[in-house]
This record gives sequence, structure tokens and C-alpha cells, in this order.
Amino acid sequence: MTQHGKRYQDARSNIDRDRYYDPEEALKLVKSLSQTKFDETVELAVRLGVNPKHADQQVRGGVVLPHGTGKKVRVLVFTKGEKLKEAEVAGADIVGGEDLVAKIQTGWLDFDVAVATPDMMGAVGKLGKILGPRGMMPNPKSGTVTFDVAKAISEIKAGKVEFRTDKAGNIHVPIGKVSFEADMLRDNFFMVIEALLKARPPAAKGQYIRNVAVSSSMGPGIRIASLKAATLGKQGIK
Repeated sequence: MTQHGKRYQDARSNIDRDRYYDPEEALKLVKSLSQTKFDETVELAVRLGVNPKHADQQVRGGVVLPHGTGKKVRVLVFTKGEKLKEAEVAGADIVGGEDLVAKIQTGWLDFDVAVATPDMMGAVGKLGKILGPRGMMPNPKSGTVTFDVAKAISEIKAGKVEFRTDKAGNIHVPIGKVSFEADMLRDNFFMVIEALLKARPPAAKGQYIRNVAVSSSMGPGIRIASLKAATLGKQGIK
């Protein structure tokens, strides 16, 4: 059983474990309970009513957060020809072709997000076992396999986050920093929820969003009340 430190235990003692909080209240609580010396990431965790073992029930996508993530993202682009210059001008941190594939195969992973043009996927496919488990493999569904590298880089730098179900049907997404204003975290929170609703697979039956919780990277989770359609509508989600 995991043993948590005093700070974690103190924070947890301020949370009613039998209660489901409204999103705004939960996010304010996350901010107030953070006691670390660094700016913690605020994370959203959602358990979905899907079975990821079935290909037609996997949930994957991306969304640009209105207020970004508060993190400087290092973008790597696999491309060649004229697209090399385009990627550099668009602000990519690392640009290259098969030379980067070989470098990553040696264990180098000094970047956060990878983008690839379609003509590079034959070579990039060799990195599936390295980048796949880390959620860093370029994928058309998340917009990271594209010839429009300038757009992809711009969205990522602006605060685009990717999401996909793990083996248990859970989604984990960063939605900002504890230093963010509460309304900024709220906007980012509902943007992700909206994206998850739009990404619902047709094969998913029954209740889609099962459980929702928010936490800081070093803090306890705070459970969110049921997100009914009426509640989403009040938050500006169509």
C-alpha cells in the first residue's frame, strides 16, 4: 500500500471523501490545498464507459485549451524536403528525418510532442514500441500526422493536449497549473469534457462518462458531481 507524506495527508483531511463537488468548487479546492514549492500541474481524470480492448470503443483525440497548459512544450517534427524549413519557421524545437529516428532508437527522448508528415511514417513506424507506450507516437486522429506542420506546431504551442483511453478506460489530461486563476482552469476543464463528449464512439453503450476527478500533481483527487447535459449547457457547452 502506498504511503503518502504529511503534506498529502493534510490536504486529504480537508476533502470530504463522501462528497461529489461541483467543478468550480473542486478546482478552487485543488488550488488552495497545494503546498509545494513548485507550480503543480492540475490534472483531470475521467473514467469512461468504454471497453478499450475493442478497437471501435477506443477514445483518442486532442483539443486546444483556451488558456494553455502553462508548460513550455518541446515539439519535434519528423519530415524532409521543403517541410524541414517550414517546420523550423513555424517554431519546432527539433526538426529532422531518419537521423532523428536513429537517435531516438538509441534512447534519446528530449522532447514532449512529436509531429510527422505522412511521407515519414514508414520510418517513424519503427519507433512504435518506444513512443507508443509513452503516448508520444504521431497519430492522424490527434492531428500529429499531417503535411500542415505549421498548423500542428501552432496548436501544440498554443496549448493543445492529447488524450486517449488507457487499458482500464481512463483518460488523464493536464488542464493547467495551480497558479492559474480558477476560471481559467474551469474553462480548460469544460473544453476537455466537451472534446470527450464529441469523441464518444458509436459502439459505446450506457453511461459514457462514469467518474470525474481533479487533482494537483502531488495532491489527492477530488471527485466531481455528475456532469449532466443541463450542467454542461450552463457552462457554455453545446
